[in-house]
Amino acid sequence: MTALTKARDTKARAGRNIGLGVKSLAVIYAGSLVALDGAYAAPGRTALGLKGLGRAKATVDNSSGSDGDVTVEIERGVFLFANEATDLITNADIGSDAYIVDDETVARTSGTNTRSVAGKVHEVTPSGVYIEF
Repeated sequence: MTALTKARDTKARAGRNIGLGVKSLAVIYAGSLVALDGAYAAPGRTALGLKGLGRAKATVDNSSGSDGDVTVEIERGVFLFANEATDLITNADIGSDAYIVDDETVARTSGTNTRSVAGKVHEVTPSGVYIEF
């Protein structure tokens, strides 16, 4: 491609939603923490190499399908998840990375180097931790 020599109609999106194929054998529940596992969406879990994407807008079942047979809509933003009691996130962690424990729980550290980053700690409340994706 060469540099523009006239106006261009550049398409845009708000950037709040991602539609992504679901990993084989996975069920992603509405409201759950969704991670990128390779090139596919999967429920959050303790594992290395995942990338936190956001919150599932609806339940999607690919438990008997192949990679990408179904698509999940993932919403980006700031969402409340459970705070891991044995690796508690506190107000001192605001702005720091939070780590995926499972599809509804986050922790302060990567454990024994076994957890992937969910997103950034936005706020800590008695009900849990708001994570920014």
